[in-house]
Amino acid sequence: MAADSLNPPQREAIRYLDGPLLVLAGAGSGKTRVITQKIAWLTGEGGIAPDKITAITFTNKAAKEMKERAVRLVGGRGEGLTISTFHSLGARILRQEARHVGLKPGFSILDASDTGQLFQEMLKNADKARIRGVQNRISLWKNAVVGPEQAAAIATDDLEAGAAKVYAEYERTLRAYQAVDFDDLIRLPVELFEAHDDVGGRWRSRIWHLLVDEYQDTNRCQYRLMKLLTGARASFTAVGDDDQSIYGWRGADIGNLRLLRDEYPNLKVIALEQNYRSTTRILAAANSVIRHNPKLFEKRLWSDKGHGDAIQVIACRDNVHEAEWVAARLQAHRFEHRGKWLDYAVLYRGNHQARVFEQQLRAQKIPYVLSGGQSFFERSEIKDLTSYLRLLANQDDDPAFIRAVTTPRRGIGGSTLEALGKAAGSRHQSLFAAIFAPGLEAELAAKPFVAVREFAQFITRIEYRAQREPAGQVLDDLLRAIGYETWLFETLDPKEAETKWNNVRDFVGWLRQKGEAEGKSLLELAQTVALLSMLDKQEGEQDAVQLATLHAAKGLEFRHVFLVGAEEGILPHRESLHVAGIEEERRLMYVGITRAQLSLAVTWCEKRKQGKEISERQASRFIGEMGDDLKHVGRKSDAPEDRNAGRAKFAQFKAMLARQK
Repeated sequence: MAADSLNPPQREAIRYLDGPLLVLAGAGSGKTRVITQKIAWLTGEGGIAPDKITAITFTNKAAKEMKERAVRLVGGRGEGLTISTFHSLGARILRQEARHVGLKPGFSILDASDTGQLFQEMLKNADKARIRGVQNRISLWKNAVVGPEQAAAIATDDLEAGAAKVYAEYERTLRAYQAVDFDDLIRLPVELFEAHDDVGGRWRSRIWHLLVDEYQDTNRCQYRLMKLLTGARASFTAVGDDDQSIYGWRGADIGNLRLLRDEYPNLKVIALEQNYRSTTRILAAANSVIRHNPKLFEKRLWSDKGHGDAIQVIACRDNVHEAEWVAARLQAHRFEHRGKWLDYAVLYRGNHQARVFEQQLRAQKIPYVLSGGQSFFERSEIKDLTSYLRLLANQDDDPAFIRAVTTPRRGIGGSTLEALGKAAGSRHQSLFAAIFAPGLEAELAAKPFVAVREFAQFITRIEYRAQREPAGQVLDDLLRAIGYETWLFETLDPKEAETKWNNVRDFVGWLRQKGEAEGKSLLELAQTVALLSMLDKQEGEQDAVQLATLHAAKGLEFRHVFLVGAEEGILPHRESLHVAGIEEERRLMYVGITRAQLSLAVTWCEKRKQGKEISERQASRFIGEMGDDLKHVGRKSDAPEDRNAGRAKFAQFKAMLARQK
């Protein structure tokens, strides 16, 4: 959309530069357009050099799309512009300032899988729930910039006191590995800037204006980083929507909106209330639901998209009937409107609800894609290769060393690693460094000693080449040298081996292209491998129905939405039946409603089968909060023959489809 077609609040938000600004961007109100147009205005009429502008968002995909749109607008003025995630910016700060925080520039970034293994080792006798609980508690402490000593002081019970002890051990382990976790990428820059004002001042001089997208999703640590990066000038634009704050369970703090208002008395607030996505009926239901939450800032969405179809609320007998109804209605609606499968989404509160819908869609030969599946980087073959990359970047990364040295197997087993671990521990060195320690040959058997020494020498040679030669060539040679393809086909059935090898080749090709496009060596790429996202390489979109959780659907839009499982205990979730929890669940319902452009159907079940249990259910309180302009379908009084009649009608419809083919 051209700048001259912006509405008045959008135009005001773009041009405002007199102090801190909060843009309350309602669902579908064009917030990305405002951010990218503001970047264009700042580099043009604003007279600010692009390398003095930084925009921060939450996902690699969002950052990539935002940068593409901004570059299209500013053209040649885009050189030096920074648009990244919070974590990428934090990693960049730490790489450049590593010595101030006791790290070397080649430190490793451990993902959730890596840190999960560390917690399993530290809590050997604990069950998975306990391990997960400790890991989450430590993550929340880090997000609140609470260190191990402070955590021990504020622990409210034995569980938290135990978690604080693990926290201290966990931090010592990370430092020994010269590694950080994702939470550290924000926490450590905050601690650095607060301890060294000169370092903070150097970064503030590079950022004349900061734009923060999805501000309502920030945690307290991210808020402090934003304050430290903008300093007394407070030249920032925060864009967010308090009604779409749905990530409290992972540390997002809606209180950050209140902090803006309280800590910046001259804060300018501009509300974007015109919705460019949905019909009036859909927005009326969304407004009706969300007004039951207390408001920091008033806003009410409106649209000129017309009144639209009635919102349907369907009472289903059980979850199988719910899936049958959705599949039949979806198929019939698409046939009637000559639409595409990708126009439709089925949204639900929890992943466990997806299975019965998958079964029905497969039975009706309806193509679908399931969001929230396994990340490309979580695949074992990709983690195998990235363990080598991490080791090239940081030879003190013990988890990466253990995975690389044992994949493929090369005669180095558990007893060898145990002996090497003892040798490293007694010398206060990493496993890799201990391989070259004098006297190691007396502590390891001859054959394993030769094997680990050869492996370490191989890594050293590859590391030398990784600084100097094209990334793709070095990776090809590495894979050939370790015999990874042969190992896959020797240890797996041919089909699985071929799939995994194709994924590896795809990944190598992508890294080769990235290295060429960005002029980076393999070593430089290896230093950021934990922050890379295969979302960058996805092209096009499949013509398929989207199955997604409400959390995963945020930021997306679909012409037609089925919001399923709107029952007490599911939406709102049974573990969120306290005041703050209900308010966040209500915002989740609001997000679900506002994904729909043209039509919305909300379903709930009178009975639900979970495992072998069948329980009576009640419609979600949020359905009652959607207002009176709803079309209710199905009642408890429905006779059994109605179901048979429905099946007969569906059979007729299928026969008609068959004749059309």
